[in-house]
Amino acid sequence: MAENPAVLNAFLRPLSVDTDRLQRLAHQFATTYRYLALNSNDQFLPTPITTLPSGQERGRFLAIDLGGTNLRVGFIELLGDITDRDQQDIVAVPNGSHNSRDKLINVDQPRIRRTFEKAWPIGEHLKMDKAEDLFAWIGDCIAEVVADSVRASRHGELEDDVIPGELPMGVTFSFPMIQHSLAEATLMPMGKGFAITSNLNLGKLLLAGYERHIAPPSSNGISPDAQSNKPAKRRKIEKLPRLKIAAITNDTVATLASVAYTVKSRPNSRVAMGLIVGTGTNATIPMKLADLHPSKQNQLHLPQADCLEDVEIVVNTEWTINGTAPPLKKLGFITKWDRILDEASEAPGFQPFEYMTAGRYLGELARLIILEFFKEELGIQEIDLPVNLRQRNALTTAFLATVVAPSRSGVLLLPQLCELLPAPKGSGWQWSVNEAEALRTVARLVQRRSAGLIAAAIIGLLGCTGELELNEERTLDPSTPNGVASHIPEEEPMLRTDIEDLVVAYTGGTISRYPQFLGTCQNFIDELLSREASHGTNESNKNRKKSIILKEAVDGGIIGAGVLAGTACA
Repeated sequence: MAENPAVLNAFLRPLSVDTDRLQRLAHQFATTYRYLALNSNDQFLPTPITTLPSGQERGRFLAIDLGGTNLRVGFIELLGDITDRDQQDIVAVPNGSHNSRDKLINVDQPRIRRTFEKAWPIGEHLKMDKAEDLFAWIGDCIAEVVADSVRASRHGELEDDVIPGELPMGVTFSFPMIQHSLAEATLMPMGKGFAITSNLNLGKLLLAGYERHIAPPSSNGISPDAQSNKPAKRRKIEKLPRLKIAAITNDTVATLASVAYTVKSRPNSRVAMGLIVGTGTNATIPMKLADLHPSKQNQLHLPQADCLEDVEIVVNTEWTINGTAPPLKKLGFITKWDRILDEASEAPGFQPFEYMTAGRYLGELARLIILEFFKEELGIQEIDLPVNLRQRNALTTAFLATVVAPSRSGVLLLPQLCELLPAPKGSGWQWSVNEAEALRTVARLVQRRSAGLIAAAIIGLLGCTGELELNEERTLDPSTPNGVASHIPEEEPMLRTDIEDLVVAYTGGTISRYPQFLGTCQNFIDELLSREASHGTNESNKNRKKSIILKEAVDGGIIGAGVLAGTACA
């Protein structure tokens, strides 16, 4: 490789992002989002959630989280407002009773107790079965957890040893569905390797799978099925309480709800939106019905209100779909490598923002970039390069995150590349320190751009809903250093108690596990918000009284299911 790093820097210049351009992008995103909410049929979709948790909800709820790989079932106990002394005694016992010897202090969720929690992998044969067979298995798993709780109650192992005749249940279902109310959902073709293609009533399927476990036992006290030769999972375990579905939601909304409950009682903190940056990316946010197209308002069975337009609902933005592309194109964020990746994707032009930011694509984007650099700038023959650099999708984001990004230098990375990405037999080329450093740089810039674009989207979405005031006059002014007003009126500094924290609940492997992604994204958010707060006075610019904090929703799927059940029953 050329010894002069300027060669590499010039080649990678199209990937660069800076606060000036990101601020412009955030403003244009806000305008675009408002337009899509009012006009798009496939973005800014309403959900039945009209009320986020207050933090006061109490009760014990059965919770289910069904994803593409695992099923998780457990009890979520909402503790509401608690004293500091109470908080010291709260424990999370995923696989036992409150009195289990394996108590763990629950630091991340201090106002929630988790008990009798179990998880099962979803076998490939189950994915290919008929819907009734899949949900019969799910019903058996639910019954196993409920039975554990019933037995613990009989032995006095629960603080409240009374098992109700009907258990309220919350469900997180990470698959496409249509909802007209919180407790009902129509299952659409599932995808993710599942063979189910029919439109089915999700609630009825779940209850039917569990129903045989509520039959009374025989005269000898044992369920007839327990005496049969049926597999254990297919037997009635014992007489169990009935279930009542209180809430059904998707994983993004569950993430929002799980964090909303825990931060609600904290002074000056409020959850403002939910964010996923993993294999894909998406966001949810509360919006007024008045900001949505009338056809979207008519999709839901909403409670009566004096002024329905003032009602807020949680909206699924689907912010990666092509409606968000114009600002990216106008401001020159889309590079030739993005276009190549897009054109070769399963759905060209469908999700341009996701192709630039999400974990499924960052590895392929880095592969396209480094391959062109080696070929065009260094004159290396493609046939001499490692197969993972030549084949589509062979360089994964996971490899970048676990091998390339953590390395502190090309010297340290070199032996790993020689072992894991070897040159073909007979090739006259071998990895050098400079080429290893080039791959490190590409991985860092791809990650940095993704984090910056996500930050701009967060600011734009909060501006769209009025949480922030985005004023075009606050964008870069070339007459002032760094685009910031050269003179800000002197005022008494605000106390920390005067600042409202807008919490963005996040989850996803990319933002959680890709080195430096979370910190880079938070830094960009802080810089962008600082610019928006750099004009006017404390009274005239409400952005000065805001901060934006990214907070991880750990196990948000199952916790959010329990929280929304509590909200529905409150």
